[in-house]
Amino acid sequence: MKDITSSDLVAPETMRDFNAFYQKLVNRQERLYRLDDFFGMGKAWIAFRYEDVSAILKDPRFLSDRRKFASQQQSSPEKSSVNELLEWFKSMPNMLMVDPPDHTRLRRLVSKAFTPRMIEDLRPRIQQIADELLDKVVSRGKMELISEFAYPLPIIVISEMLGIPGHHQARFREWTHKLAEGALNPGQANLVQEALQEFIDYIQSLISEKRVRPGNDVISGLLQAYDEGDKLNENELLSTIWLLITAGHETTVNLIGNGTLALLQHPEQMQLLREDPTLLPGAVEELLRYAGPVMITGRVADEDIEIHGTLIRKGEMVMVSLAGADMDASRFDGPERLDITRQETDHLAFGRGIHLCLGAPLARMEGQIAFGSLLRRFPNLRLDVKPEDLAYHYSTLRSLVSLPVSF
Repeated sequence: MKDITSSDLVAPETMRDFNAFYQKLVNRQERLYRLDDFFGMGKAWIAFRYEDVSAILKDPRFLSDRRKFASQQQSSPEKSSVNELLEWFKSMPNMLMVDPPDHTRLRRLVSKAFTPRMIEDLRPRIQQIADELLDKVVSRGKMELISEFAYPLPIIVISEMLGIPGHHQARFREWTHKLAEGALNPGQANLVQEALQEFIDYIQSLISEKRVRPGNDVISGLLQAYDEGDKLNENELLSTIWLLITAGHETTVNLIGNGTLALLQHPEQMQLLREDPTLLPGAVEELLRYAGPVMITGRVADEDIEIHGTLIRKGEMVMVSLAGADMDASRFDGPERLDITRQETDHLAFGRGIHLCLGAPLARMEGQIAFGSLLRRFPNLRLDVKPEDLAYHYSTLRSLVSLPVSF
């Protein structure tokens, strides 16, 4: 049997039919599979069973902060070489990439903007944005769903929360895709350096503007914490804003894109949801499980740890397959089926443990509004190309390049 490589994890055929790829892993009858090289970062283990992925994500012996094992000190991004910039990018000190106590401190600073009450208050505005986007295309009878709906909806929402001017929003998708692809292609360091430097320069200019004209927004609040002293250092401020911009839209873009494609490929489920909108909350959970955006995430062992008889050495990387865990037949009945009435909703699309996605309530609401609006406004929604002709970005996210639809 052919060895599985890191490239197989993000191959187009894997994105199109993840269950087939997952079965290859299962058939090897190994609870942890060894990858000889993970995108130029060295050897790594990959866990793909629900029980193992959940346990690793909750285990404090597995760290998110790989800087502890890096061979060089982290530098400030302003005066760095290309390679140093990429290293800073791969291990930037935001709440997703650090561990307690820094994680606890950074998450507390941001979490006040993502309380259930704050998110619920956004519902009318999110619905307004969705309606305005669909109003623009309704007379044409068709649209490219990613660029005309799935992307602008969450980027407008997070930009308004952060206090980012609307005319800057189009640049973020180009930057985030270049950086995501560059992180998996060590040979493309020079190609992504420009995008990374532009992104950093933009955030720094935004910080300068907020210092002069602070507002009632998340970035102004973070800046106040930074100016008050020990709560936030400069690298943490930069990388936290970067995280909020990218994570605040990128995963939701792909939830809407992947979810719409899944419904189009399962017309009986789409019709069921159209006839009974009360199923929307459960449908979003099932779409997150069945076609969630985040395929894999990583941890580093802080000590020698044995799992199922396999010894993971201190400093070794362990990648956890969230998509694999959500296809585990020992946890979900008939996981290869899309079933919007499924009662098993304890998926891992948002992670698990202390790094559980802070923006999950916002993503859920945006998904409910997006799918509900599409099905209500376009009763004849259909795919304009063959599913096998759809292209995916080279990324650890399940991310469609485009999704042409008509209605």
